[in-house]
Amino acid sequence: MEPVVELIDLHTDIAMRKGTAHPVGGVSLTVGKGETLGIVGESGCGKTMTALSIMRLLPNGGRIAGGSIRFGDLDLATADDDVMRTVRGNRIGMIFQDPMTSLNPCLTIGDQVAETVRLHRDVTRAQARERAREVLDLVGLPRAAERLDSYPHLLSGGMRQRVVIAMALACEPELLIADEPTTALDVTIQKQILELIDELRGRLGMGVILVTHDLGVVAGHTDRVAVMYAGKVVETSGTRELFDNPRHPYTEALFRALPENVDHEHRLYAIPGLPPDLSDPPTGCRFAPRCTYATDECRDAEPELTTDGHPFACFHPLGAKERRAANPVTDPVDATTSKPLLEVRNLVRDFPVTAKGVLQRKVGAVSAVADVTFTVRAGETFGLVGESGCGKSTVGRLLVAADTPTSGSITFDGTEITGKSDRALRERRRDFQLMFQDPYASLDPRMRVRSILREPLVIQHRGSAKEQEQAVGELLDEVGLARTALEKYPHEFSGGQRQRIGLARALALRPKLIVADEPVSALDVSVQAQILNLMRDLQVEHDLTYVFISHDLSVVRYIASTIGVMYLGKLVEVGPAEQVYTSPVHPYTRGLIDTIPLPDPTREHQKAHEGVRGELPSAMDPPSGCRFRTRCPLADDRCAAEEPLMVKFDEQGHQAACHHPLQQPLPVPAVRAS
Repeated sequence: MEPVVELIDLHTDIAMRKGTAHPVGGVSLTVGKGETLGIVGESGCGKTMTALSIMRLLPNGGRIAGGSIRFGDLDLATADDDVMRTVRGNRIGMIFQDPMTSLNPCLTIGDQVAETVRLHRDVTRAQARERAREVLDLVGLPRAAERLDSYPHLLSGGMRQRVVIAMALACEPELLIADEPTTALDVTIQKQILELIDELRGRLGMGVILVTHDLGVVAGHTDRVAVMYAGKVVETSGTRELFDNPRHPYTEALFRALPENVDHEHRLYAIPGLPPDLSDPPTGCRFAPRCTYATDECRDAEPELTTDGHPFACFHPLGAKERRAANPVTDPVDATTSKPLLEVRNLVRDFPVTAKGVLQRKVGAVSAVADVTFTVRAGETFGLVGESGCGKSTVGRLLVAADTPTSGSITFDGTEITGKSDRALRERRRDFQLMFQDPYASLDPRMRVRSILREPLVIQHRGSAKEQEQAVGELLDEVGLARTALEKYPHEFSGGQRQRIGLARALALRPKLIVADEPVSALDVSVQAQILNLMRDLQVEHDLTYVFISHDLSVVRYIASTIGVMYLGKLVEVGPAEQVYTSPVHPYTRGLIDTIPLPDPTREHQKAHEGVRGELPSAMDPPSGCRFRTRCPLADDRCAAEEPLMVKFDEQGHQAACHHPLQQPLPVPAVRAS
C-alpha cells in the first residue's frame, strides 16, 4: 500500500519551566492511502502530540527534536513555515477534539469553511462560498445552504463537529487527522460522525489517523492500531489481530478496564499507579512500575519493538490466546427491599423563550422535562441515560433543588422539596449533592484544594476549625489522594484527580444522595475504571444513593441497578439494569444499545441493527403523540395521534411507553406515561 505519511524515529520535546518533557520518544508509524490508523492509549501517552507534530502545531516551547515525517516529497520535520502553510488545511486536514473551541464564535460557519478554500485555491469569494455549501452538504449538515450564515453557538454539538470536518475536507486533503473527534458527543452522534469519516475516506481515497482512547471506536473504524504509552509505541498490528491476540501487558490492561467486559458483580480492572512524568521518564520499560508481569530485567533495560508482523515492545509478552486474569469480585449493593429515598412524580420543566427587543415578549417554551415519574430506593444507583438534549441534566439539577420545576413534585426522604425557599431547604440541602461533568470548570481555579473541600463545612457550620481540617484530610484519604494535594490548585491535577476532588467535595457534608452528571464521560478507560470502582466502594462505606447520569449505556449498565431511558424530555423506559440492557422494550433503547461501539471487531461488524438515526427534534416544537416517532422505524399513524402510556412488562418493574414494543406487556391496566 502506498504510504501517505511515514514517521521515522520521531522525537518531540516541550521546554517547560521545570525542565523539558519528551511526549513523543522515538515513534515510527506509517499510514497508507485509503487506510485508517488508530492511535490509542491513556491521556498523556503522546497520542495528540504525535498528531500535532505532523501538523507542526506544537504548543509554546515545543519542537521536533529528531526523526523525520515523510509526506510525499517533503520532510515535515524540517520544513519551514512557508511550506507548512501550504500543507496545513490543504494537503493535511485536522479535526480537533472540541469543535466549539476550534470554531470562531464571531464568524459564520460559511465564512469559516470558505476561508480555507480562499487560502489554498485561486477562487473568488462567491466560488469559495459555493464550495463551502458543497462540502457542508457532503458531510451531511441538514439544510446546509440555509446554515451558511449561522454562527457556531446556534448549532448542536453534532452539527458543529460536521462543520469542523467540512473545514478539514474543503480542499480534499491526502491525510485527515481526527483527534478524539467524538469524545464529547453522545453515542448516536458519535456513530454518525465515525460513519461519515469512513464514507469520506473511501470516497476521497485519503489516509486517516484516528486518535482516541475509546477501544470500541477503534474496533469498528480502523484497519490498524498503534498502542502508545508514555510517548512510545508499545504494540501495533491489524485491528482484528490486536483485539484477538494482544501481546503487550498494557494493551491487555486497557481491555480489562472496559465496563463492557465486566458484569455487575465484578470490579473493573484499574491499572495501578499513574503514567510517568515525561520530563523524567524511568529507565527500562516505562510501563514496568505499573505492570503485573515486570521483573528486574524490565526495570533495567528498555525493550525494543519486535520486527515481525505484530510488533510489540515487551520482555514478557502474553502468549497467543492467553486467558486474561479474572477481575476481582465485588459485593453488589442490593436495594430491592429498601424504602424509597427519592420519589419524582409528574415532573415538568419548561424554559420560556422570549423574542428579542425591549418588551421581551414570550414566543414559546422549551419542553426540557415532560411529565417524568420514577422512584429511587435508598442505597441503589439509578442510571439516567439518553442523548444530549433529552433532559437528563435538567432532571439532575431539579433533584438537588438547583432549579425549580414548572410543575410536579420531588419527595426526598419523606419531605417534599419542590416549592420550598432556599432558607427552608438549607438543612435538607446537605443531604443531596451534585457531582459535575467537568471537574475543572466546577472547581474554583483561585482556591486551593483545602479551601475547596472546607467551604461546604464552613457554610453549613459543621464542626470547629480543627474538626473541619481533620475532615478535609479524611476526605482526601477516602478518594485516594495524598494529603499533599491540600496546598495545590485545580490546574495542577489530571482529569481523573480533579474528578476525585469533585467527589470529595460532594461527600463533605455526608449526603444521602449524590447526583453524578456525566462524571466519567471525558476520562480515558483506565481512569474511568478507577472512578467507578471508587464510587462503588464509597457507596457501600457510606450507604450512599446515586443518580448516575450518562449517555453511555455500557457504563450505566455496570454501575446502576435500575436504568431510566429519557428521550426529548420523556421517560420512555425504566427497569432493572440488566433487563433493560439485554431485553430492551422500547425501540429507542434498542437503538441506543445498537449504537454503542463494541470493543470487538467481529461483533462490531456483525451488528444487525443500525441504531438511532436522524437528528433530535426541537424541544420547542416536539412531535405530537410519541416524541420518538420521527426517528422510529416502527412508527405509524397511531404514534402521531396518540401519546403512548407507560405499561409493565414484568413483575420486576420493567416498564415502557410504546405503541409497538419489542415484547408483549403484562395484561394489566395502563398508567399515565412518564
